[in-house]
Amino acid sequence: MAVATRPTTRSGRGYPDLREHLEALDRAGLLVRVRRPMLAETEIHPLVRWQYRGGLPEEDWRAFLFEDVRTVKGGASPFRVGVGVLAASKYVYATGLGCKPEEIAGRWENALANRIAPTIVEDGPVHEEVHMGEALLAKGGTAEFPIPISTPGFDNGPYTTCTHWFTKDPETGVRNQGNYRGQIKSPTRIGIFPSGLGQDVYIHWQKARKKGQHLPAALVIGGPPVVSYAAVQKVPYGIDELSIAGGLAGAPIRLVRCKTVPLEVPADAEIVFEGYINTQELEEEGPFGESHGYMHPRQLNPFFEITAITHRNDAIWVSFISQVTPSESSVIKKVAYEPIFTQHLRQTCNIRSVKRVVMHEPLTNLRKLIVIQMSSGAREAEIWRALRAASSFNQGVGKVCIAVDEDIDPEDATALWWAVCYRSRPAQDVEITGHLEKGHAPPFRGTGIEQAAEARDVVGHGDPADDSGMLINACLKEPWPPISLPTKEHMENALRIWNELGLPKVRPQQPWYGYSLGQWDEELEEEARLALRGEHFVTGEKTARRRVKLSDTRAARPDAFIGTDPMPGTPVDPRAVGHGPGGPGYDDEAPRDVPNDDGM
Repeated sequence: MAVATRPTTRSGRGYPDLREHLEALDRAGLLVRVRRPMLAETEIHPLVRWQYRGGLPEEDWRAFLFEDVRTVKGGASPFRVGVGVLAASKYVYATGLGCKPEEIAGRWENALANRIAPTIVEDGPVHEEVHMGEALLAKGGTAEFPIPISTPGFDNGPYTTCTHWFTKDPETGVRNQGNYRGQIKSPTRIGIFPSGLGQDVYIHWQKARKKGQHLPAALVIGGPPVVSYAAVQKVPYGIDELSIAGGLAGAPIRLVRCKTVPLEVPADAEIVFEGYINTQELEEEGPFGESHGYMHPRQLNPFFEITAITHRNDAIWVSFISQVTPSESSVIKKVAYEPIFTQHLRQTCNIRSVKRVVMHEPLTNLRKLIVIQMSSGAREAEIWRALRAASSFNQGVGKVCIAVDEDIDPEDATALWWAVCYRSRPAQDVEITGHLEKGHAPPFRGTGIEQAAEARDVVGHGDPADDSGMLINACLKEPWPPISLPTKEHMENALRIWNELGLPKVRPQQPWYGYSLGQWDEELEEEARLALRGEHFVTGEKTARRRVKLSDTRAARPDAFIGTDPMPGTPVDPRAVGHGPGGPGYDDEAPRDVPNDDGM
């Protein structure tokens, strides 16, 4: 898999904008350019969806750039649409950071530890075209852009999906950027779903409401990739995600001041909607296909009223593909959420034996199934601390948490079940927890109209603590025998021969060679070495010298259980009477002489 080095920049800003990122993807063979006409409402998202629901491995997942986009009412659009261009796969994401996939976690650890504040510049490409005041609707407002429908056949309109909502805390002035869906309701109005999973924008909205003010906001589409990577992650309240984006970029993010609201946005973004989120009224918003894999129903939520639209002359609309996972929406969260989760357990909770946290992605949408890989020899108390801390890391996260050993690949569901089935004892190693919030998931209680009638609304987002979870310790509790596969050197040699023979390319899966789990001593190791030299008779001679009389073993006791004899109290099938010890269908055999195996 080709991965581009850090994309070149022509502006001297120190990090790539969206267009330079697309060029890097193209060079790496990770970009599909679709030049045939495509309908935004019905064809774009279903086409990209096939790479996730068509059985393709992640190495084959691509970014798509649609260069001839049509809408059912507006016809051909002058704008292109990008889907999957930020995180169709970990390879696409890594290209946005200019690193290899295995270096992503390190980049995030460095960014969190070394944040770089943004800088204000006077002007930028995002202000090449400005619509405001009497000219706000000169080109149709939101209808100017070919916004795809994400779940055609179920969604009630196009939604913004890769739109980062920029707001400021009305009391402290600290910026926040978060990615929330936006329902296109009119040329100047967009619905917002701000309350899922305790979003920071909801806190800002509540503070503005208490002050009797509407909340200034800006929707940013197509910013530099590092801005998107930071905007979708969960970071502590009060931290400006733009400083984390700067840490990822290794340079301050360039911002310009908005035209009609007291906010700043990336100077190199493709499109920005400016306006205010109404704090006095709510509207029904939804339904929309969400990342939990189900249609999120219509609910009461705030709405955003546009005061200005700014964009590049030939802007690119960027859309996340979300809904059933895996998807771009889950990939962009997973690659950074996992190192943040790991850092939380290792540093904040001081559980140093945690090696890695993996959030299961296919269908379960990252949050529900958490796998914690522990270091060899981790104390049982630490394993349980890690499990309990993981289950309470964030709202709706960790319904099922499983701890595994270092030799188990936490990304491999088959290996995970192997550990659960053999290394856990459910009566002792499973704990059911209570009083959890279900989080971003069904079942849902009522539509917006019903909520209004009952004086309850989803903006409050107070799920009852009526869900439960399961913690599983699937780590070894004592030494075990080795894995029954050839040792590493022999498998590596066999792989060389395999390749020499021109056989199909293999993808090694753990475990692909045998290794000791502690129940293996030097004598057994020496016997294995003898076998490789063809001297296995030496072991046979040793076992002959150690021969014992049957009468000296437990098997000779009068009450010893013989496999074909029934246990006391077991009903006897009368049809078996008269048959030999082998059971029905076997005749008695005459006694035979059994020769000694050593020739004596």
